Order: sequence, then structure tokens, then C-alpha cells
Amino acid sequence: MQTQALLRLMAWLSPAFPIGGFAWSGGLERAVHDRLVTDANGLGHWLTVLIGHGALWTDGVLLAEGWQSHQDTARLADVAGLGLALAGSAERHAETLSLGRGFAAAAAAWPAPVLAIMPKDVPFPVAVGAVAAAHGIAVEQALAAYLHAAVSQAVSAGIRLGVCGQAQGLGVLAGLEPAIENFAGRAKDLTLDDLGGAAIQAEISSLRHETQHSRLFRS
Repeated sequence: MQTQALLRLMAWLSPAFPIGGFAWSGGLERAVHDRLVTDANGLGHWLTVLIGHGALWTDGVLLAEGWQSHQDTARLADVAGLGLALAGSAERHAETLSLGRGFAAAAAAWPAPVLAIMPKDVPFPVAVGAVAAAHGIAVEQALAAYLHAAVSQAVSAGIRLGVCGQAQGLGVLAGLEPAIENFAGRAKDLTLDDLGGAAIQAEISSLRHETQHSRLFRS
């Protein structure tokens, strides 16, 4: 089961999984435009804050709740609605909804009862948590894989935006391992009471990206 869980997480959270994650930056593009993130150190700090206090913290709590709710239709619908309501901008809402729908559709290659009760409009982390639970994957493993995929995508976006090179990007990923491990280690104890964030500048960047004229990313 451990090997199977690893294989499935590698498939579901791979950049090659057809959900279109490469098209989104979560506001990072605007942060680079405004010179809030200018180099690899800045990118690492930005992502550390998102994990501890921002959108990735929220995603982690929602993933854990989705994992807990995978057999409860009403509870799963409630957390899906809450996750969409917590999106801090129109682009953030579109991002998590687009990725969630794409993930649920692609995950149908691994049939599971949860796919029949999952709401059509489901945030990405909720979908990942619910599907992982349905396949017997531990919540700690699911959250660690989700966070690693999220920061990997952000680093890839940073490279494309000229913030750092590939070698420096790998250094950012390596530096984020303790934060990811710490967060994943708390996954079993997370509840909706743990929701809350303070990464205000990141939310502002996401909002400002909506009016940015020249862009590479959809958020």
C-alpha cells in the first residue's frame, strides 16, 4: 500500500497530470512585477510565508478537511463551498476551481466512490484530500505531496519570470522541505478551526494581477 500510495501521489501531483497547473502563478507574477520578489531568496521567503500564514496554509487545512469528509456527502459539499468562499480574489477563485474540476475529472482513471458524491464545483485541495482518503492514502502523505507540488509549480513560475535559474530553484525547494514536513506532520490534527491567514501582501498581489496588462499566467 505504501508503494501504491507513492505511485498515485506521484501521478496525481505530477506537472504532467492534465489539470493545467502550469497556467497559474497564484499572484506571484504580480509580486515579481512589483519587485516584491526579486531573487531566489525572496522567492523562498514568499513561499515560506504562504505555507505558514497564507494561501498554502488555507489549502492544507481544506485538504485535511476534505480527507476527513470523503464519505460524507453533506460535509464534503460544505467544505467545498467554504473553500471557494475563502478564495481571496476572482483569479484565486478561478484557479482553485479550475484545478479542482480538472483533478476530479482526471482522477476518474482511478475509480472510487468519492467521485460520485464530490460536488461539481470543488476547490483543488479539497478534491485532492477526498480522493487521497478514498484510496487509503494517509493525510500526512497527501498534504506533503500537495505542498511539494504547489511550491514546485511556484518555483517553475519563478524561473519563467526570471527570478532565479534552475539550480537556484532547486535550492529553494530544498530549503522549503522543513516547512513542508512540519505542516504535513500536523495534518491529522487540523480542523476548520485552524483556518486563518495573515499574508496580506500576497492577497493584494493576487488582486492586482487581475488588472495587469502584460502577463504570462492566468493568476
